Amino acid sequence: MGHREDLLEGAKRCLLEKGFLRTTARDIVKESGTNLASIGYHYGSKAELLVQAYVSLIEGVGERFDPGLGGKVTQPPGSLERFQEVWTSVIRTVPESRAIWLLSFELMFQDERLEEVRKLLAAAQLEGRVGLTALFSGVPEADLDPAAAETEGRLYQTLLNGLMVQWLFDPDSASTAEQLTEGLRRVMRGAAKS
Repeated sequence: MGHREDLLEGAKRCLLEKGFLRTTARDIVKESGTNLASIGYHYGSKAELLVQAYVSLIEGVGERFDPGLGGKVTQPPGSLERFQEVWTSVIRTVPESRAIWLLSFELMFQDERLEEVRKLLAAAQLEGRVGLTALFSGVPEADLDPAAAETEGRLYQTLLNGLMVQWLFDPDSASTAEQLTEGLRRVMRGAAKS
């Protein structure tokens, strides 16, 4: 690996161990075996490096959401069964990605202390919405209608964030995929009656 990749991997390890606020440039350099100047050269700033490291961690979690990673997608796109299948897969990843979700919530509650980081991450929100919409709809990201990613993606992202709060706070009482699906089924029935 080159310095760029070494820095990214070192930053990921630091984030998981120390979080955003406690990770220093020196920590990253020590963990990556590089030097301070290489952070600026390859990433522009420590904040940009940490954002790239965080996005890489989240992308890794997102890739594990897909129930089809082993050819296991069995339900048709857009169906309630697919909805449940995907949420089952998402929930399955929680124990192995707990540190990453804790890191996500650290970011949410930092206000202006991490303003630069928050601005960089805000731009990455769209990618998350697109990825989630593709997962639930079965439509490849490149073929998605932008309106679907903007609307459906926001719904899935909101559900995901709420679900992660439940699982981090109290896994024993957190919603299951079956409960989410039954809730949606009831909402749909109610909407059909009106």
